[in-house]
Amino acid sequence: MEKKSFTFDEIKLKLVNYCVYQDRCHAEVEQKMREFLLIDEAKEEIMLYLLRENYLNEERFTRSYIRGKFYIKHWGRNKIRISLKQKQVPEKLINKSFDEIDEADYEKTIRKIFEDYYEKQKDLKEYQRKSKTIKYLISKGFEYDIILNIIEN
Repeated sequence: MEKKSFTFDEIKLKLVNYCVYQDRCHAEVEQKMREFLLIDEAKEEIMLYLLRENYLNEERFTRSYIRGKFYIKHWGRNKIRISLKQKQVPEKLINKSFDEIDEADYEKTIRKIFEDYYEKQKDLKEYQRKSKTIKYLISKGFEYDIILNIIEN
């Protein structure tokens, strides 16, 4: 199947729509651009346009990504951080953006996930239920020391 060819303006519009549909990080936009056979100058021009017109904003992307993964998917900070690093978001920006998660909400979420998951582990000894639940929380990206602190209080 041959690739349909688009004009520069059509490609630019496609990328604007790609960014409008959902916040994107730089790496995602660069990946999307690879679908079109563009010379480097054209890629650069589109990138600058997207940034200048605020279609592409890495901080806005990072903040909305953190909110979504925590408040909707209930991921912990570790899992969110790893995922953002895979999207080549700078560490400094990740750290700065974690204030999107309210500390009280974070603890409440850990407590709720702990209780729900713990309840389902019926046929195990107490310490097995507890350790299995802690492992589950760690796999969701929550920090071990915070988990312990919350369930022991």
